[in-house]
Amino acid sequence: MKTKIYTRSGDKGETSLFTGQRIAKSDPYMEAIGTVDECNCSIGIAVALMGTQPQFVKVREQLEIVQHTLFDLGAALATPRTSASSSKVEKTRFDHEGTALLEQWIDDMDSKLPELHTFILPGGHACGAVLHLARSICRRAERLVLPVHKNADVSEHVLVYLNRLSDYLFVLSRYVNSLTHSAETSWDPHKSGHCEP
Repeated sequence: MKTKIYTRSGDKGETSLFTGQRIAKSDPYMEAIGTVDECNCSIGIAVALMGTQPQFVKVREQLEIVQHTLFDLGAALATPRTSASSSKVEKTRFDHEGTALLEQWIDDMDSKLPELHTFILPGGHACGAVLHLARSICRRAERLVLPVHKNADVSEHVLVYLNRLSDYLFVLSRYVNSLTHSAETSWDPHKSGHCEP
């Protein structure tokens, strides 16, 4: 028999961590987990916008790996290390390999991009713009993971990965704009003061 998508167990505003502990959906753990999921979804939009265009093959492969890694990261967040059994902590262990991969990709793309001397506005190609959005959501996820990390409930590898992921998404947005010959707009400080009334 097919399992139903709804369980009614969350109708009173609670959900379960991997440990089985029931917590409010507004709990800091769930704020962090939900924001990681939001980042993952925004990456999915970028991938969808790329379609099957051949210049995006390598980028799509990278982003699929990132999406899988964000699920691993969410599982680690859902397993507080101070209360979970050692077997569950081991099952949802989050290591540093993903961060090393991001750094490799960043260095490769950055070597092919013009040096940046000013802030740029989020935008360019639709994929580039969505990747900027994913970057900002990733930064928010990092901020929300901090209190969980301070409670020693998640490995510092989670924080480091999110920090590096936001860097990767920024460089990737520039790389996608370069691949599609989409111009980047430099920040013009106090531009509104130059406008005609």
